[in-house]
Amino acid sequence: MTQGSKHLTQSHLMQFTGTEKWYRHSLAPGVLYTDGARYLAEQGGAYWLLDSIAIAQKFSTAVAGEDFQLWKLTVENDRTALLACEDGNGRRIYAQAIDYTDFPLPEIKLYFTNGVILLPSEY
Repeated sequence: MTQGSKHLTQSHLMQFTGTEKWYRHSLAPGVLYTDGARYLAEQGGAYWLLDSIAIAQKFSTAVAGEDFQLWKLTVENDRTALLACEDGNGRRIYAQAIDYTDFPLPEIKLYFTNGVILLPSEY
């Protein structure tokens, strides 16, 4: 993680209300992400987070079967984390324990819909 990533805040992310450019995910070419998701990945040192969401689309039938997904990363004080995916109605369909992360925020939510990873403010 770069030194600049420590300055990532929820208010920075709330400034994204749409996207001007789409980015194609290199590991899952059918997955796109927005300006806001790219900013999050760059400033938070979290391209791994986009990777996890994109890869789940390919290898989890439960995830791939949902048109709308709410992804939530929750970071604990000991720097472990849980990445969970819900169907938008509060039903968890996927979870991944993370042994260590230096992600700077205690929690982040992302949406995945229509093949695109985006911030909630961009929806």
